[in-house]
Amino acid sequence: MELAGIDVMLITPGTDLRYLTGYAAVALERLTCLVLPRDGAPFLVVPRLEEPAARAVPGLDLEIVAYGETDDPYALVARRLPASTRVVGLDDHMWAEKVLAFRRAMSTVEQTLAGTALRELRMRKSPDEVAALRRAAAAIDAVHANMGQWLRPGRTEHEVATDILAAIVDAGHAKADFAIVASGPNGASPHHESADRVLQPGDVVVVDIGGIMPDGYCSDSTRNYALGEPPAGYDESFAVLLAAQQAQVAATRPGITAGELDAVGRDLITAAGFGEFFVHRTGHGIGLDVHEEPYIVAGSALVLEPGMAFSIEPGIYLPGRHGARIEDIVVCTVDGGERLNLTDRALTVL
Repeated sequence: MELAGIDVMLITPGTDLRYLTGYAAVALERLTCLVLPRDGAPFLVVPRLEEPAARAVPGLDLEIVAYGETDDPYALVARRLPASTRVVGLDDHMWAEKVLAFRRAMSTVEQTLAGTALRELRMRKSPDEVAALRRAAAAIDAVHANMGQWLRPGRTEHEVATDILAAIVDAGHAKADFAIVASGPNGASPHHESADRVLQPGDVVVVDIGGIMPDGYCSDSTRNYALGEPPAGYDESFAVLLAAQQAQVAATRPGITAGELDAVGRDLITAAGFGEFFVHRTGHGIGLDVHEEPYIVAGSALVLEPGMAFSIEPGIYLPGRHGARIEDIVVCTVDGGERLNLTDRALTVL
């Protein structure tokens, strides 16, 4: 907070609050807010209705300040700020109505983003967090390992996605987050919404799936499947993609920048003539959010450090024909990188 120039952080329900306190509070119209001074004891402001839930959080050892239905919690927070407060950091995903209410309650105080400080913590995973991500990866790998149960000609993308979402929970996740089933030409759309297209013999299918584990940590992995012999030209582009993704995993190490890691795969794909069809960044950080810092993107000067966890997911998308993406979660270690997703990255023919 000192390095970020923040005197007090104000954190409302979301992953930042869960990261700092373990409290997975529900975002409601009533204010719940962790007040975290740079100097001094933190405290948690909660509606009286939510006080029992807050007090039940294991290991939550801080003052809990409950307020009544007709009290003004924003004025309460403002009154308790240290007199020296000049800059407050608001969590990056605070609702706009709460941002504006805090602005009215403390009109002389500058507002900035708490993420300026928090991202420095959250993108460097502790050993316990890496273990949580490893468990999440194993759970989503188990779903990919059974994909042949659901992917077959005659079924719609939506039907397959519905089965996968149920399987994500059955594999140990508390919640299924997403299931992209992009078949045939739909595979050329990286964020395709599973639709009513009927799977056909010879289709190649991009399956990108993820969920949230009971401890809040996320999974995310993409594999590619063929319903019989893939279409002409697919093997060539997929071989390039597989080589690029493998090279990026192998290049992961402390000291390389996020932009340099992006270039490892992008340069290979471009040299093979497919550069214009790799249309997104290489990857995103992952933890309590499925997308968080660090982002593995062209031009980024962020230097990778041990504990940083992120996806490596290059893709090649040929409009009107087909697409492919290979995605693993990788953790930067002291001497390289650890791939957490362990299923085969090759095209799986069903």
